[in-house]
Amino acid sequence: MAQTHMETLLIHGGVDGDATTGSVNVPIYQTSTYAQDALGQHRGWEYSRTGNPTRFALEKLIADLEGGTHGYAFGSGMAAITAVLSLFRSGDRILMSENVYGGSFRVLDKVFRNFGITWSIVDTTDTEKVKAALKEDVRAILIESPANPLLTVTDIAAVSDIAREKGVITIVDNTFMTPYLQRPLALGADIVVHSATKYLGGHSDLVAGLVVVKDEALAERLAFIQNATGGVLGPFDSFLLIRGIKTLGVRMDRHAENTQKIAHALRETEGVKQIWYPGFADAQGHEVHMRQAGSGGAMISLELEDDYDVRTFFTAIRVFTLAESLGGVESLACHPATMTHASIPEDIRQRVGITDGLIRLSVGLENAEDLIADLKQAIAKSRR
Repeated sequence: MAQTHMETLLIHGGVDGDATTGSVNVPIYQTSTYAQDALGQHRGWEYSRTGNPTRFALEKLIADLEGGTHGYAFGSGMAAITAVLSLFRSGDRILMSENVYGGSFRVLDKVFRNFGITWSIVDTTDTEKVKAALKEDVRAILIESPANPLLTVTDIAAVSDIAREKGVITIVDNTFMTPYLQRPLALGADIVVHSATKYLGGHSDLVAGLVVVKDEALAERLAFIQNATGGVLGPFDSFLLIRGIKTLGVRMDRHAENTQKIAHALRETEGVKQIWYPGFADAQGHEVHMRQAGSGGAMISLELEDDYDVRTFFTAIRVFTLAESLGGVESLACHPATMTHASIPEDIRQRVGITDGLIRLSVGLENAEDLIADLKQAIAKSRR
């Protein structure tokens, strides 16, 4: 494409429309198989687990957006991370950021450990600790930046450089930022993973995962794993995800604008003990974050003062919805300790700061004043 600005790529990247009919949208190829002209002669498509034109358009689109060479679409974010972790073998160790999504921890701890793949948790915000943790058996480091749920910031470029010197693969979960705000491959990462259920889809109406790579050898291995294990995204959800991505730019701008207003309002709200938001100038890693990302994002975590009851808060919210997930047009509130991160053992949760009083907010596209008013009234009602 001649135009390479992100706002244009969101709409015209990947496969732009349908050359056969002139449709401005990629059709939904709702088929499982394809007629072949003769033995060993097909038209580029054989079986929809192996390849589907609608899914291919999505995979090409996310590769364009992330600046990679190949993209892969899966039935969920966990299917995507599972495919990536399937690159490794018995005896390999994976390093993880201190606070990562509970599902990523669970699949490593409860599934891949059965096959001899081990894990260690490291504070990836500290490059010296990363260097010290890169033992001989480490084959990959899994980063979230900002991390879920404490929004800690890792210097992706610095960690990628350290990992590369040791021959270690850097994997970045870019779900919170999306390629509109942050492009880890350009910062030196090897693999980018998305729970596309979140901001990329944007409307809480699909479940999907995406992976992007820039190395041809990794691409070949992931393509084999995707086809062999079969956790692919269907054509209809691929179509919905392409549609969601087209509005990603305008949505993320509004998400970020609302979040900034709410974060500053919460700082002035009685009963709020602490706020985690990388957009604050005094937040951990703020300078690094603003160097590698386009805004503070749309997530806030907070704790209330000790004389406030977090359970009452969750029953008192009216505009925010108590629910799993994030990144949709509607604002959501969740309790990481019992929801998204419940699979992480309590001692690890407490050690890394995921306390029983932690609240995570996914700020939606509603009017910011309505959201602020809802949070303030819920906090006020929560006082014991």
